[in-house]
Amino acid sequence: QVQLVESGGGLAQAGDSLRLSCVVSGRTLNTLAMGWFRQAPGREREVVATITATGGVTRYTDAARGRFTISRDNAKNTIYLQMNSLEPEDTAVYYCAAGHPFATSSEYDIWGQGTQVTVSS
Repeated sequence: QVQLVESGGGLAQAGDSLRLSCVVSGRTLNTLAMGWFRQAPGREREVVATITATGGVTRYTDAARGRFTISRDNAKNTIYLQMNSLEPEDTAVYYCAAGHPFATSSEYDIWGQGTQVTVSS
């Protein structure tokens, strides 16, 4: 059974940086396409960034591009989301998700429990 456990969330001020981690157990990382999503209060969950099973291709939403970086460390079976220049609008619960190697973000079917990120102005 594949499990995803996020960590690294917390309180930050505008302009700060945070790094989220997602540890994968039950499968080796290079067999999973993975991504980070977020859900703010009163809003639908949205994708933030994705990375292919090989790690060769990353994609970002407009809100994340240039500020956030998704990466993976296969040796640690962990993916990361480095978030720089945080804004209050980034406040949300951030989720790590995974799918089969060729899955698109809408096909991810394995989810972590989420980690809260709160950014104050």
